[in-house]
Amino acid sequence: MTTRAYIMGDSAVVLWGISSRERLQRQLAAVPQVQPVERTEELRGADSMLLLRADYLFEVRTLTALLLRKGVLMDAGVAAAAHVDAAELSAGLAALSGEAVTGDGLERFDVAALQSFEEELRRTDPPTLAPIRESDKAALSNRLYGSAYKGITDLVTKFWWPKPAKRVVAWCADRHITPNMVTGAGLVLMLFAGWCFYEGAYLVGLLAGWIMTFLDTVDGKLARVTVQSSRIGHYLDHGMDIVHPPFWYWLWGLGLAVPPTLWGMDATALYIWMFVGYIGGRIAEQSFHLLGKTSLFTWRPFDAYFRLVTGRRNPSLILMTLFTLLGMPDWAFLSVVIWTVLSTIILFVRLFQGLAVRQYTGEPLRSWMEDPDAAAEAHPQAFRTFSTTRSAYGNG
Repeated sequence: MTTRAYIMGDSAVVLWGISSRERLQRQLAAVPQVQPVERTEELRGADSMLLLRADYLFEVRTLTALLLRKGVLMDAGVAAAAHVDAAELSAGLAALSGEAVTGDGLERFDVAALQSFEEELRRTDPPTLAPIRESDKAALSNRLYGSAYKGITDLVTKFWWPKPAKRVVAWCADRHITPNMVTGAGLVLMLFAGWCFYEGAYLVGLLAGWIMTFLDTVDGKLARVTVQSSRIGHYLDHGMDIVHPPFWYWLWGLGLAVPPTLWGMDATALYIWMFVGYIGGRIAEQSFHLLGKTSLFTWRPFDAYFRLVTGRRNPSLILMTLFTLLGMPDWAFLSVVIWTVLSTIILFVRLFQGLAVRQYTGEPLRSWMEDPDAAAEAHPQAFRTFSTTRSAYGNG
C-alpha cells in the first residue's frame, strides 16, 4: 500500500546547504512506498496519508516509525506530523495547522518513546524531531552532523576526524559538492597511495592514504547531513573500504628494497598470511550477524573497545606511519601482518563465544546497548564512550 505524503509550509532556516522542505523531500524519497504530493487535493482517496510540518526537523527513522502507526499525531510539544486515513485527514490537517489543539480522534505519541539504539550506526541516540528556529540553527546543525556519526568505530574516525571533517563537510555542502565527488577524489588518492607504496615512496603514499581515509569520513557524513545517497556511491564507497587495504599492504611489501621475512617465513608466505588474516576477519564479522540482532562489535563492551584498534585500515595506518618515521619500513609491513592475524584470531574467539552463548541460551544475541538505561547503569564508562561520538555534536 502506498502512502501519500504532504509537506505543510516551509522554513527559512537552511541547514547544511538545503532547505527544510528539500530535506524532507529527500528523506521521503528514501522511504519505500511513499508518494509525495504537492496539494491537499491529491490526498483525497488515499487510504494512508502522512502529514509533515516543514518547520520541524525529522530524520528518516523518525518518519519510518510514524509510518508504523496510524491514526496518530507525532508530538513535539505541538503536533508536528500525523499518519492518518481518509476519515482522519481533516483532523490531522487542523491539528498541524494549529486550528485545533487536540486532533479529534487521533492518538498522540512522543518521539522520545521510540527505540534509541540504532544498530546500523552502532550508537544510542533518540530519533530526531525538533522545531526549526533561527536561534537554534547551530544546535540543529550539530545534531544532524552528530547523528550521522557511528558510536562504535576505529579510534581515528572516532577521536581524530569529527571536528576537522565537520568543517570540510560544511564547506562541501555550501558549494553543493556531492558525496560522490568526494568519493571519487578518495578513489584517485587510494590508487595513488598504492602506486607510491609499490614504488617505495612511503611517506608520500602515507600522506595520500591519510587524506583518503579523511575523505572516507567526509563523504559519508556529507551524504547523511544533506540526505544524498546513490546506489553507485554506496557500493563504490563500501567496496573501496573493503577491498583496498590488503592490496595496500601487499604493494608496500613489494616496494621494500629487501623482501620481508619473519620467523622463517619468506615474503610470499607473509603475503598469504596477510590476505588470509584480513579476509578471515571480515568473515568472522559477517558470520556474527547470524547469531542475533547485533553485530560483533556491538555485542559486549569489550567488542566496542576492541573495534577502536582492530586490524582494519586506520589502526594499521598508524602502525605503518610510526615505523616509517622510525626509518623501519620493513616493520611497518610486518607489524600490520602480525596485528591483522592477531585481530582475526580474537574475532574468531568472540565468534565462537557468541555461538556458545546462543546455543546455551537458545536466544538470539542482543547488543549490550539495546536497553540504554540498563547499559548506562551497568557499564557507565563504556556507555559514555560508545553511545554516541560526542565531539561530533560540537560538545567536545
